[in-house]
Amino acid sequence: MRIGLLGTGPWARMAHAPALGGHDGLDFVGVWGRRTDAAKELADLYGTRAYDDVDALFTDVDAVAVALPPAVQAELAVRAARAGCHLLLDKPLAATVDEGRAVVEAVEAAGVASVVFFTTRFQSETETWIAEQAGAEGWFTGRAEWLGSVFTGDSPFADSPWRREKGALWDVGPHALSVLLPVLGDVRRVAAAAHGPGDTVHLVLDHVGGASSTLTLSLTAPPAAAGAVVELRGEAGVTLFPESSEGVLTAFSRAADALLESARTGRPHACDARFGLRVTEILAAAESLVDAG
Repeated sequence: MRIGLLGTGPWARMAHAPALGGHDGLDFVGVWGRRTDAAKELADLYGTRAYDDVDALFTDVDAVAVALPPAVQAELAVRAARAGCHLLLDKPLAATVDEGRAVVEAVEAAGVASVVFFTTRFQSETETWIAEQAGAEGWFTGRAEWLGSVFTGDSPFADSPWRREKGALWDVGPHALSVLLPVLGDVRRVAAAAHGPGDTVHLVLDHVGGASSTLTLSLTAPPAAAGAVVELRGEAGVTLFPESSEGVLTAFSRAADALLESARTGRPHACDARFGLRVTEILAAAESLVDAG
């Protein structure tokens, strides 16, 4: 599969470009970025081409991987899908529900495959744990704490404008939801939402299966307090989300595998654009409650 990369920032450099360049099933055709000099620099590192015209890149590839802010991603994903490109997208899918819905409509109209890269869904230990818990019955409640120190530590994402605007809810909230939804079921309603210190947000979710969950999300936690915990309690007892020994490159390569499989078989992946839209809808509902106090 010929694939192009949209984006040249830290995430593109840390995950996308090395994973695409080292994947046996992909031909890394080129890079497009909003800054042409950055696109050329990144393309040169992997012996590929820098594109000035994003539509020219769409013409030359079968798929694109996107490492851009959510609003930019959504706009370009629609254009790429209409050009017949399969989509390897990042979370969150979009910055608004309307933008996310436009991506889903474009994907379905064009008949292309889509995969949204929720990291923990593509790490083997955590993927196995999620599948095992989804197969169990009688879950009563879940607790997810996803605490980052992006704005309080030494993070390459500290200067990210969209993260500063949207905060932890939209950055790490998708990770927590990607774990809870397949186990506890879809969210019937966001029952409560409140601010905490910094950009911290606390949510209470009511799931269709009858369980409830609480989420604590932050990008402003003290570095010593950062980390992710998911705990489930129910008839089977108590279980905790396992730590993964796999890094982001392995996870992103597995996401690329999933896109290849979906494109080959025509079967949607569990983390496709439609799932990304559902996550966006929940985030938007929570954001409305937080903003309303």
